Amino acid sequence: MSELRPLVSFVVPLYNTGKALEPLLEAFRDLPIEGGYELVLVNDGSPDGSGARVPALARELPVPVIFVDMARNFGEHAAVLEGFRHARGEYVINLDDDLQNPISEALKLLAHLRATDSDVVYAKYEEKKHSRWRNWGSWFTNKMATWLLDKPPHLYLCSFRAMHRDLVQRVIAYTGPFPYIDGLILGATNRIEELTVAHDERADGSSGYTLRKLVRLWMNMFFNFSIMPLRMASVMGAVLVVFGMVMLLVVFLEHFFSRPQTQGWSSLMAAISIFSGGQLMMLGVIGEYVGRAFMTVSGKPQSIVRRARHFHGKENVNGAAAES
Repeated sequence: MSELRPLVSFVVPLYNTGKALEPLLEAFRDLPIEGGYELVLVNDGSPDGSGARVPALARELPVPVIFVDMARNFGEHAAVLEGFRHARGEYVINLDDDLQNPISEALKLLAHLRATDSDVVYAKYEEKKHSRWRNWGSWFTNKMATWLLDKPPHLYLCSFRAMHRDLVQRVIAYTGPFPYIDGLILGATNRIEELTVAHDERADGSSGYTLRKLVRLWMNMFFNFSIMPLRMASVMGAVLVVFGMVMLLVVFLEHFFSRPQTQGWSSLMAAISIFSGGQLMMLGVIGEYVGRAFMTVSGKPQSIVRRARHFHGKENVNGAAAES
């Protein structure tokens, strides 16, 4: 006989969770959720041994735990999508592993989602407790999403969100190697709400987001969910053509109506640099699209799961949590 589907699935990606792992799991003990809930933990190739500590801690919890162990680090968005695929709840709440998203606030997102006709509710922080450069990166990401993905200007995109299962099913249908969850959500629904919630200080360690990872995230947004860079390349080409025609007209006017000026090496090099640089930039944009299309067609995996383990959250005859 199959198990009943829980009302809520909490999906948490783990990466260098450190000392926050124990209090993180403890925070999910005995939540007041009628209809039941489960916890989906995804170890995204964490090098600090967080994944190895999960099974022993999961056996102590009275709620079902699904532990997904990735073969290596594939990035937060790929890990969360894999967690969505294993989640069974009617509602799915995604939150980070650093305890900056209090569980009490997650329950507020759930209540707001159930009370409205929305598909997803994003958290909007009263006061962000991230570092200054991380806040700047989030600001830039949101500005670019508004421009490239038609995101509502007032909406703040973050990884703390509650989603209806129908939307989750649409999002996990994407199997490409360059996932961006917010881009998938914006492309799948316009029933989006936001709710102001609290944001706590990080419990342990430092953010796993480096400048390199943020740049990769921006590139996924630019090249996998928008053709705006191609349009920008076309506009740049048109601007350079017009600039060249104007310069040609100047040369003709100078030749017929005034004494031609001796052209210097510096101006010639500047003109060559502008045109050749513009051409190389446009080729680079086209090459990025072609390369990503090639990797998608050739079957580059979005993620690879080494093993998924289920801890059923109930005591068996020997007094230990059942596992499959």
